[in-house]
Amino acid sequence: MADITEMARTVFCEKGYNETVISEIAQRLGVVEGTIYRYFPSKRDLLIEVAGDWYEQMLSDYDEQLKGIRGTWNRLRFMVWRHLTVIHDDPAMCRLVMGELRVLPEYRNTPVYELNRAYTKRTTAIIEEGMASGEFRKDVPFQIVRDMIYGGVEHHTWAYLRGVGDFSPDEAADNIVDIIYRGLANPASTTDTANANGQAINRLEKVTQRLEQLANGPGAH
Repeated sequence: MADITEMARTVFCEKGYNETVISEIAQRLGVVEGTIYRYFPSKRDLLIEVAGDWYEQMLSDYDEQLKGIRGTWNRLRFMVWRHLTVIHDDPAMCRLVMGELRVLPEYRNTPVYELNRAYTKRTTAIIEEGMASGEFRKDVPFQIVRDMIYGGVEHHTWAYLRGVGDFSPDEAADNIVDIIYRGLANPASTTDTANANGQAINRLEKVTQRLEQLANGPGAH
């Protein structure tokens, strides 16, 4: 079955959903058309399976890479950057999910919907951690933050998905996360950080002054 979904993804991405026919997928695989229908009753079911595999691969990759990233800003930036990179590098799959699956009346009853929720949960979990630690304000609804991030990304990349122009995942990630982070930052936490930095600078200045006095004191060359 993995061979079927892999080939189906290739054909879907090459031709789009409407122009894809099961007979071509079967022909490329060297099997009869009935073999595919044995596993997938319809072309729509096959697309749902392809999209599900795509999401699961991304989630596994995200989880593995997040293990080595520390700091709220860095982790949030990674998630936004990775999402932008997926759109930039795999626009055909993104168009299939956004244009064919999300518009279905039964979309919320598909495995893809649940996988998409798990996908966005990786980002909201980082925000929850920031709120729990006091780094972020606690009076901003998660849904609003999530919609601002993912809605902002999709709006920013919509022209690209239609085949118009290009965008930089790095620049877009920096700008989006900077705006979101500044909006969520707890003023008290920011003040504490600034005070701590100021105290550290003062200590360094005093140490520098003492070293200069020693260097310029009696016996100095």
